[in-house]
Amino acid sequence: MMVFYIVKILLLSTLAFIFAIACTPALTNFLYKYKLGKQIRNNGETPVFSKLHAHKAGTPTMGGLLIWGTVLVFMVLFSFLADVLPGDIFKYLNFFSRSETLLPLGALVASAIIGLIDDWLDVSGHGVFGGGGLKLKHRLLIYTLIATAGALWFYFKLDWTVLHLPFFGNFEISWWYIPVFIFVIVATSFSVNETDGLDGLAGGTLMIAFAAYGIIAFVLGRYELAAFCGVIIGALLAFLWFNIPPARFYMGDTGAMSLGVTLGVIAMLTNSALLLPLIGFIFLVESLSVIIQILSKKIRHKKVFISSPIHHHFQAIGWSEAKIVMRFWVISALGAVLGLMIFLADKQW
Repeated sequence: MMVFYIVKILLLSTLAFIFAIACTPALTNFLYKYKLGKQIRNNGETPVFSKLHAHKAGTPTMGGLLIWGTVLVFMVLFSFLADVLPGDIFKYLNFFSRSETLLPLGALVASAIIGLIDDWLDVSGHGVFGGGGLKLKHRLLIYTLIATAGALWFYFKLDWTVLHLPFFGNFEISWWYIPVFIFVIVATSFSVNETDGLDGLAGGTLMIAFAAYGIIAFVLGRYELAAFCGVIIGALLAFLWFNIPPARFYMGDTGAMSLGVTLGVIAMLTNSALLLPLIGFIFLVESLSVIIQILSKKIRHKKVFISSPIHHHFQAIGWSEAKIVMRFWVISALGAVLGLMIFLADKQW
């Protein structure tokens, strides 16, 4: 039976890759035709960033559509075909599950639509937020609202009040589960969004993180959730094919926001959120660099980094984009392996 599910996950991942690759020409043609390109605004607030990325102006964003669109199509299509057509093939491919994949899919699509609106505000240069998309405070507010909805669902609908601490077991935290859930989702979303700044950086690190959580879900016997992660990985792999330097298009907030929220939800759904700092180590480093920079400028009136997040600092001191991305991928993989080692050791403890 275990081999059955392994083949299912690998098959769905491969099909997702093929589907996303096949859809990319139509998506890129649409993005280029309507000039939905990234805006690099030199308003004096981020002079280093503006100088380093001026050559990227006009490259289409909203490439995250490819990822969450693939997941949505696969889940809806295979679920529908499994119900209306005879035979076992579509039942085999169906990975819809109310207990395992419905909530992650809802979080993925809801946050993706909000991110898509943000991308539109950015490329159009107008809106109630003064142009350039949503400001940081607006993003954090939206992350909090989405996280609060998920927290209330977990607490009241699923009766989840337990947090697992590796090697020490489960701890009953009662209503504290709600703020903990909100913190995990907001922190993960913010961190992934900050990581999406170089060609291939967010896509590669996210693929590694989802692979780790796919393995965790599989070991826990949550095979449909593992398949859900597999489809995301297949779509991310197709996205990376076109996003590695020089990028054909960028993920945009419709990808980064939705995948960050979904990663946090899966971490909570597998009760392994405390492994996120390791599995998503690069996300943690990126967000901490932004927080340190902001606090230093406010308190010391000085910068710690030439530019933040930290990948821009390395870029500013002369590292090539490809070198930064590849090394961050390596660090991300090491963190994910360490997280998986702790998870597996804890299972045997």
